[in-house]
Amino acid sequence: MMVAYQDHDLKTNFAALVRGKLDYDTPISKYTWFKTGGNADILYTPEDEQDLACFLKALPNDVEILPLGVGSNLLIRDGGVKGAVIRFGKKFSKINVEDNFITVGSGAPDISVAKKALNAELTGFEFLRGVPGTIGGALKMNAGAYGSEIEDVFVSARVMDRQGDVHILTHQDMGFGYRHISVPNDYIFLEATLKGSPGNFEDIQRKMNEIGDAREESQPLRTRTGGSTFKNPKEKSAWKLVDEAGCRGLNIGGAKVSEKHCNFLINEGNATAKDIETLGEKVRKRVQEKTGVLLEWEIKRIGREA
Repeated sequence: MMVAYQDHDLKTNFAALVRGKLDYDTPISKYTWFKTGGNADILYTPEDEQDLACFLKALPNDVEILPLGVGSNLLIRDGGVKGAVIRFGKKFSKINVEDNFITVGSGAPDISVAKKALNAELTGFEFLRGVPGTIGGALKMNAGAYGSEIEDVFVSARVMDRQGDVHILTHQDMGFGYRHISVPNDYIFLEATLKGSPGNFEDIQRKMNEIGDAREESQPLRTRTGGSTFKNPKEKSAWKLVDEAGCRGLNIGGAKVSEKHCNFLINEGNATAKDIETLGEKVRKRVQEKTGVLLEWEIKRIGREA
């Protein structure tokens, strides 16, 4: 298994302390939307918060961690992930509504939160219909779409640090910015409390349907993609810059710039992570040469080169 970690005798420690599922040197491409990339040194699915805390306390400090939801905004490089990938499943996906507040686990899909708010006749969450991924990922990057973002509905969050201790973060603690927050990188989101406003079921449903239809019409939803590739520069649209630079349909290996939406990169079936990342960098270079704007990656690129 992981040569770099043999001295830690991790398997023995975890076997005695952890109840969740553990795999070693295992493929994780099937857990990402791009469906490409290498293995994880450790893949761990915690049973509950207490189990997660035991895992983190047993994990040596020099072992890196990567929380993983549904892998919608993530490119795993072909050499795989050094350290531990922590995958949050159904045990961390509970959604509870009380008055105008929704308390949601980090593993809950964004669209499930939007639907729960609809049934509770709470408005303010419709944008989550257009955000791929889970609440944990949405919190990590202040995800947004169609004029709204997590910051707009956020009240507080429970997080676990690298030592397995739990903290409460307020709106001010988050340091929200465009597709960015200012909290320690090793904080793991467990749960968030979000707030909406009373609304009308038909109005909320109409708005959600409009968002769903807009995505269906403009985005390559049924392809192996990671969602929006680049952040929108101030007062500009990334897809328009990519299109102006003549990159629509551009391909490298099995990777291609979507012809339907230029800010999406697609794995046409046999793309390596290297193909996708190289294509993205080529697009960035062409856009900069054409417009003077250097696009910033929105997709997180994680792991080692092959």
